[in-house]
Amino acid sequence: MTLLDEAPHILVVDDDTRLRDLLRKYLMDNGYRVTTARDAADARARLEGLLFDLLVVDVMMPGESGLELTESLRRTHRVPILMLTAMGEPDDRIAGLESGADDYLPKPFEPRELLLRIGSILRRSRTDGDGQVTFGAFSFDLRTGMLRRAGEIVRLTSGETAVLKVLARSPGLAVSRDELGRGTNAGVGRAVDVQITRLRRKIEDDPKAPRHLQTVRGEGYVLWTD
Repeated sequence: MTLLDEAPHILVVDDDTRLRDLLRKYLMDNGYRVTTARDAADARARLEGLLFDLLVVDVMMPGESGLELTESLRRTHRVPILMLTAMGEPDDRIAGLESGADDYLPKPFEPRELLLRIGSILRRSRTDGDGQVTFGAFSFDLRTGMLRRAGEIVRLTSGETAVLKVLARSPGLAVSRDELGRGTNAGVGRAVDVQITRLRRKIEDDPKAPRHLQTVRGEGYVLWTD
């Protein structure tokens, strides 16, 4: 097996042929394996036959948009997703995160920044930490980032996993939104809140009255274990 065979495999999904080819060449020149897809349907076909470490998805595509594709994939896939878009307003970033994306990069962007974002997402998605944290019917493995409820796997995005890891390393202690943003690359303010909201939907019986993942007014968020 060669070093290239062991390199992370990225799927680039973009209807712009020129940009798609440029991204493919640039990422391959920087050590990644790269497969491309021209639209959402093409991406689905690729996903049926290959396993990817990361998806880079354009938002504005004919037919099914990148947002719609991401939201749909999140029902069955945990693969990290980085969205690219010409729309860079804060509400657009929030929409991307709400659809299930792990990060959001507005166009035009510096190629070096793209590499940094990809590297950060891949590091978050890899195993780190150690030990098990239990709360209610849930068990979270800090080493693998795997969450189980009564033995059954609960699917999390890499962003949700990163947030839960930060909180699970210090159960019972409040973690500020800024610290969560820095520790997970989720950003600040509402971007962190989006990840918390999504996590609550998965681990709380009543997300509006959370038992485990609670807000500490003026401080941040805390994970309470039993």
